[in-house]
Amino acid sequence: MKKYSLLVWLSIVMLVLAACGNTEEKDETTSDTNEESYTVSHAMGETTIKGEPKRVVILTNEGTEALLALGVTPVGAVESWVGDPWYEHIADQMADVKTVGTESEPSLDAIAALKPDLIIGNKLRQEKVYEQLTKIAPTIFAETLKGDWKENFELYAKAVNKEELGKEKMAEYDTRIEDIKAALGDQTSKEVSVVRFLAGDVRIYHKDSFSGIILDQLGFARPGDQSMNDFAEKGVTKERIPAMDGDIMFYFTYETGDEEASKVEEEWLNDPLFQNLEVAKAGQVYEVSDTIWNTAGGYLAANLMLDDIEKYFELK
Repeated sequence: MKKYSLLVWLSIVMLVLAACGNTEEKDETTSDTNEESYTVSHAMGETTIKGEPKRVVILTNEGTEALLALGVTPVGAVESWVGDPWYEHIADQMADVKTVGTESEPSLDAIAALKPDLIIGNKLRQEKVYEQLTKIAPTIFAETLKGDWKENFELYAKAVNKEELGKEKMAEYDTRIEDIKAALGDQTSKEVSVVRFLAGDVRIYHKDSFSGIILDQLGFARPGDQSMNDFAEKGVTKERIPAMDGDIMFYFTYETGDEEASKVEEEWLNDPLFQNLEVAKAGQVYEVSDTIWNTAGGYLAANLMLDDIEKYFELK
């Protein structure tokens, strides 16, 4: 009887252990199959992402700024247009991020090596490699890059499943715009001119540019053709210098290290036609960062540009 009882007891124990093992296996399977997923509509269609992305690769500079603003550090990102390899204002946050080429030429091998679970890019920049990217990881593309960066910011927030945080960040930005606008008062009646110097090119920026959108949101007037709702007048000749005039001018120079753009800047600023502008004679011509006012083009740069506005209009 004792032997019989012992066998019965052992059988019961084995059955219980087997049941526990099956339960654990079932729980693990259920956990895998029930992992939350979400679908994002974007420039190339719809993409479903399973779970929260942990390893994100970003293929635009303004997208990098959006992720950092949302508290997401990418595992890989395209190099900044200026910097080694990042813009100065984001370098500290990007210390451990790997470079994956440039916006114009992202490296598929470098992206694949990072084993991302999400890739975010841009149709304007990377449409040709979209299908190849989708074979590496779920890929979401914004339509284009333009002055109103806020549209792309909303998409990026959805892409990393932080839509509500994205709305909070945008609300903070919009509130800051309104606060600065109120503090400026009648100073917004001043006509603000925006000019850019590059190696071999000079541009007058209009309203549908990064800086133009922000100036418009603040309610600033723009002189002459600069009030047009397009990007910029490129290839400006010196005969067009009078179109640069205004009550205040901000200019920025895209310097890549060979000093060629800086030579263009110096030549134009010292030209008699430029010196004869009312804005120049009034001493209201100011150099600002090309990175902040134009090239970076994202959430962080927008706030830094607002810092400049507060400084130059003596709001703080």
